[in-house]
Order: sequence, then C-alpha cells, then structure tokens
Amino acid sequence: MHALMQERGLSSVSMLQNRVLHEAGASHALLRALSVPPAELFDSPELARSLRTVFRSSLGASAMPRIWLAECGGAEEAWSLAILLADEQLIARTEIHATSSNEQVLANTFDAGIDPARMPEYQQRYEQSGGCGKLEDYFEKEGGRLVLVPQLRSRISWAQYNLVTDASFNEFELIVCRRALPDFGPVLRRRVLRLFHDSLSRFGMLLIDREFETGEPLSDSYQHVLPYQGLYKRVA
Repeated sequence: MHALMQERGLSSVSMLQNRVLHEAGASHALLRALSVPPAELFDSPELARSLRTVFRSSLGASAMPRIWLAECGGAEEAWSLAILLADEQLIARTEIHATSSNEQVLANTFDAGIDPARMPEYQQRYEQSGGCGKLEDYFEKEGGRLVLVPQLRSRISWAQYNLVTDASFNEFELIVCRRALPDFGPVLRRRVLRLFHDSLSRFGMLLIDREFETGEPLSDSYQHVLPYQGLYKRVA
C-alpha cells in the first residue's frame, strides 16, 4: 500500500482513501497492489524442473488429471504450467483450474500478452527448467504481442474464488499455491490448508510457498518430496 502511495505521490493513507473514493480506477489499483504479486513466465526455473518430475511420476497414471492454481499470479503463471504439461504430453487430458479472489486479476488474464522482446529471456528460463524446444512455438502473434496458442489456453479455466470463505469445489491431483499463504495468520493458514487437504486426491501433490511447521495440523498426512521446497505428497 505504501508503494502505491509513493507511486502516486500521496503522503498519507487518508489521501489514498480519498483517491479510491473519487478517482476512477484507483480502487482497482489498490486491490491489485494488495493481491498476490504477478508472476512471470518460468520465473522459477528450478521449481518448474521439479514439477516436470511430479508430472511424470504422479499425473501420468491419472486418466484425466486436474490441477488447481489457487490465488494464481496471473496469466503467465498458468501459461507456464500449460507449457510444462505440453512438453510432457499431458496437456490434452489435463484440466487447469486457475482461481483468484481479485476481479481485476481475472479481467487482466483475458487480454494478457507478452512483449516479443522478452522472448529470449523467457527462452533461457524455459531451458533452465528442462525445456528442450523453442518456447515461441507455443505462442502466436496477436496485435503486436504474443499469446498462448488456443490449444493450450483451452485447457485453462478461470474463476473467482476466495480461499478464506469458499468451500472445496472439486478433487485435484495437484494443488499449487505459491504466493498467498505468507500473508495469512495462523488461523487462516490452518483453514486454507484444511481446504487444500479436503480438495486433494489420495496420493495427490501439494505445492505451497512455505514448508509445514513442526507440529502443524495435517503435517503428518504429507510426505515432503523435495528438500527446501514446499512440495508434498498426501499419504494419509
């Protein structure tokens, strides 16, 4: 919030409040600033490489795997996942459910695009993640920018969903929540982890942005898959 105030030359919260009440677009800017940070394509190559292993070992045996991107960081996070699945020949039978509590984040996903000048940088990250092809093959030009090809975009469903108030809506083989949990206090964190547990299939995989704490409820129900990463397999 302070970063938004500095960006707009505001010296107090009351001045920001006045802008939100009376200036068009100010409320959307505030909500965006308070939501999860936006993701970039393959912004964590090491994590993407780990997910390739998960896909081969866990998703390959499922007839129609479902993946939940909870509090998704925008189109590029979902696109990265779709490309990984395409590399592993799994995208045609996998459903990706990307959710966010922020209406503006969801609205931005429908006209999202990538500056072609950034493609060399993204290609390098893609190769670091274990990709062997040309990343640009997964994109097409649209109005001077690059967007994911329709075959991959069609496997992604977007919906508004609040982790704090909404109930489980499906069963998933993989749940990914990389950006939201550090902002929650202990009570809300336990509530969200219970929600994920109720939404995860037996032996499903859970990827969160921090490790289970010692003695935390449900921690005995999971096996830590990779050291120093919050990747777990449900075992009970």
